[in-house]
Amino acid sequence: MTTFEQSKIYNTLLRTVSPQSFARLVNEMERVDLPVRYVLVEDGVAPKYIYFIESGLGSVVATSSDGESIEVGHVGREGASGMHVMLAVPATPGRTFMQVSGSGIRVPIGVFTDAVASDAETRDFFLRYVHTTVLQLAHSALANARYSMQERLARWILMCHDRLDGDDLPVTHEFLSLMLGVRRSGVTDQLHILEGRHAVRSTRGNLRVLSRQKLLDIAGGCYGVPEREYEKVLGLPLRMK
Repeated sequence: MTTFEQSKIYNTLLRTVSPQSFARLVNEMERVDLPVRYVLVEDGVAPKYIYFIESGLGSVVATSSDGESIEVGHVGREGASGMHVMLAVPATPGRTFMQVSGSGIRVPIGVFTDAVASDAETRDFFLRYVHTTVLQLAHSALANARYSMQERLARWILMCHDRLDGDDLPVTHEFLSLMLGVRRSGVTDQLHILEGRHAVRSTRGNLRVLSRQKLLDIAGGCYGVPEREYEKVLGLPLRMK
């Protein structure tokens, strides 16, 4: 049986929540591998577990009634899947699945909902996290409506960089095209421009960040507000140094 020490957990939420709140969950925690395409939340299906990601990257994908899909958010070690249960909604449209393989800690949904229902401090903490996810979705909509593809691409690369270790991001052009809702050829063209500005280097199945500052400059106003809010309300930087 795995023994979990709060200070040694890589998921920011579990490491930051109060020791009393952590104690309400720890006995039912289970560490699990999260391979590529592993489904954390299925469309319209009540999840059995809340997944607290420690490594890897999950995609929150919205799908229309006629089958059009676009990624609307990320979840990594800063967060958890299935947070719609905090709003008393057992199932939700859309899917969350792993785009970059990793690992995490899962907690049975009943254990989690009992913990937040019985303790105001635990409930308030996770509601603050829900607030940051709603803000992320809102700024994804803002970026899609008001910013250029190059600015949006820089934003999404920064969001991946926030949630993954190091500067190598194991993401494909197909993944980036899903994130941006554009053709793969359009992504390739924009990556060439970012490479020309020495912000990134793109190889097959990998994107290396060469200059985070240049990406910040390119993204401009479409990156930063949700990230600063996360740090403000949860008390730790979104990107671990």
